[in-house]
Amino acid sequence: MSTDNNIVLAGIDGSSLTGSVCDYAAWIAGRVDAPLKLLHTIDHHPETAAMTDLSGNIGVDSRDHLLEDITRLDQERIKLRLQQGKQLLQTAKDRVRQAGIAEPLCNQRHGSLVEALIELENDIRVLVIGVRGKIHENKTSEIGAKLESIIRSLHKPILVVNADFKPPERIMIAYDGSEAAEKALDMVADSPLYKGLTCHLVCVTKDDGKGQLLDNAANKLSRADDLKVIAKKLKGKPEQALCEYQTAHDIDLTIMGAFSHTRIHDLLLGSFTVKMLTHSIKPLLLLR
Repeated sequence: MSTDNNIVLAGIDGSSLTGSVCDYAAWIAGRVDAPLKLLHTIDHHPETAAMTDLSGNIGVDSRDHLLEDITRLDQERIKLRLQQGKQLLQTAKDRVRQAGIAEPLCNQRHGSLVEALIELENDIRVLVIGVRGKIHENKTSEIGAKLESIIRSLHKPILVVNADFKPPERIMIAYDGSEAAEKALDMVADSPLYKGLTCHLVCVTKDDGKGQLLDNAANKLSRADDLKVIAKKLKGKPEQALCEYQTAHDIDLTIMGAFSHTRIHDLLLGSFTVKMLTHSIKPLLLLR
C-alpha cells in the first residue's frame, strides 16, 4: 500500500521506547489495514550564538577563523545526525517488516517535530509516539518536553507509548460523558482495531445519577461485533481510581479524551491528562 492517505505515523528518535513505538504502530496498521510511516526529525538548535559577541575580545582574523571552524563543526554534526537518522529509520523499518508490514514508508525531516506533525496532520489516522524522547528518557516522573505541545496541536488520535509492546487484549475507556468520550465510544464500536477485545467502560464520578449515562454508553458499545463490554462506576480521584483499576484488571490500553479545559484551568488545577500520562503504566490513546 503506497498511498500516504490515512497513515499510521510512528514518531521515532532512538530512545528506549522507539522499539515499542514501532511495535504498537505495526499492530495498529495491521489491524486496520492502513499504511505505516516512520518519521524522524532533526531539530537544529543554535549552539554557537554567543560567539557573535567576541569581536571586542579577540582580533578580527582570529574571530573569522574561529567562526569558520564553528561552521565546519556544525556541518559535520548535521551530517553525522543525518547518518544516524538514516540508520535509525532502517532499523525501525526492518522491525516493522518483521511484524508483518510489507511496505513501511520512511520520512526524515529537518526542523521541529511539532511543526512536522502539524504539516502531516491531514494524512494522519493515528500518531504513535513515546511518552518521553531520548533527551528526557531517564526522567520517569515526567513526560517529554514536546509531548503536551504535540497533543494540544493535533486533532487526531495519539497513542502515547510508555511500556514494552504487548498485543492488547483488554482496553479501558475512561468515560465522563464529554464529547471526546462519546467519540471514543463510536471509535471503539466501529473500528476493526478492537474486534475480539474486552472493553472496560469506566466512569469515575461522585454523582450517583450518572449510572444511567453509563448504561447508555454501554448500550452504544453493544452494537460492536465481537466486543465484550464491562461497565463500572468508580469513586475517588479520577487519575488514582483509573490507574488502580488499570492495574487490578490488567488493562493493556486506556482510551480517553485529552485537554478538555483551557491552559489557564490546567495551570490552576493541574491537568488530568498530564496526571494520567505521568502515572499510567500502560499506553494511553488520547482523543481531542
